[in-house]
Amino acid sequence: MSKHRARNIMESYWKLFYVFGTLFLGFADQWGTVDSNGGSFSCGFPAIYNFGDSNSDTGGISAALYEILSPNGETFFGHPAGRACDGRLIIDFIGKFTSSEYLKLPYLSAYLDSVRTNFRHGANFATGGSSIRPPGYSPFNLGVQISQFIQFKARTTALYYQLSLNRGVPLTISNLPRPAEFSQALYTFDTGQNDLTHGFQYTTVKQVLASIPDIIGQLSQAIHILYDEGARFFWVHNTGPIGCLPVSVLYEKSRPWNLDKNGCVKLQNEVAMEFNRQLKDKIYQLRSQLPFARFTYVDVYSAKYALTGMATNLGFMEPVNFCCGNCRKNGMVNGTVYGSPCNHPSRHISWDGIHYSEAANMWVAERIMNGSFFDPPVSIRSACYH
Repeated sequence: MSKHRARNIMESYWKLFYVFGTLFLGFADQWGTVDSNGGSFSCGFPAIYNFGDSNSDTGGISAALYEILSPNGETFFGHPAGRACDGRLIIDFIGKFTSSEYLKLPYLSAYLDSVRTNFRHGANFATGGSSIRPPGYSPFNLGVQISQFIQFKARTTALYYQLSLNRGVPLTISNLPRPAEFSQALYTFDTGQNDLTHGFQYTTVKQVLASIPDIIGQLSQAIHILYDEGARFFWVHNTGPIGCLPVSVLYEKSRPWNLDKNGCVKLQNEVAMEFNRQLKDKIYQLRSQLPFARFTYVDVYSAKYALTGMATNLGFMEPVNFCCGNCRKNGMVNGTVYGSPCNHPSRHISWDGIHYSEAANMWVAERIMNGSFFDPPVSIRSACYH
């Protein structure tokens, strides 16, 4: 072997060593941070990419199809903020918690919103009414959201490198995600509720149950696509107790035998629990299929159902009551007017009969953040290790 060729080979080895060393140090710097509270290592996810429906939509549907008006947002933001809520959602507390700031990230900008958006620390592809599979209440089903993410990743990456190389361009990279951080980000899912409710509305319970394997299968396909795009850390909410929503209960109040001990519609909750059972099984399968991924299954159902059962003891009104500020003076279910404007949204679990109030979202977020409703049972700070 010539000295020139040997030198080239050694240079190549050193280049590879340098690249992998840089990557390792980058990961260590990103995730090997010390938690000041307990002295343990914690995950410092640099970004969140969220997919779902109105339970985590921070402005998508309001920007794309119909504006979410006042008094939505009145409790925290003081004005409409694209959320079907009087304030913040669970996704808001995941990124930026009021007391301990779990991930210390800003509120997520909606991908579909073109005004004052900042994607430096992630993007929100969730839109109100969305489902995992079509048809649904919205054109932005999960498949569309995944396609939007792929385009978003490709375009922002290309733009980032273009602007980085050409400092003379009068644009800034400060609002763009860092290409290397797509593989370090947390990918969150809060979807599936509308697949079930749409089925309840337009098909039979038997048909809804039969559709669950395909719904879960399409969610699995979406996760596989994201994995191929470099995603490694997945945070998956199960679906909540649909039968406890006031809009569900009010239709069944004349048939009390259909309600459980907490006043929730038994059959709808049984379907939701079957959906969650199959979802949890799928997460176990994905852990073996995608060996470099880390999955956290979040049992939102149990947290929300516990809140419903303890409502009055916690200072909330009866769960069937909903507030909706001044937004639905003509809200009507089965010919009866409900949800008259209230002065204290924080005393209601439900904001508008379908969506939870900020107070309820905060209560649920506090319970799930410490890992007590997780599988594996670790806090969000440790989700990158398990």
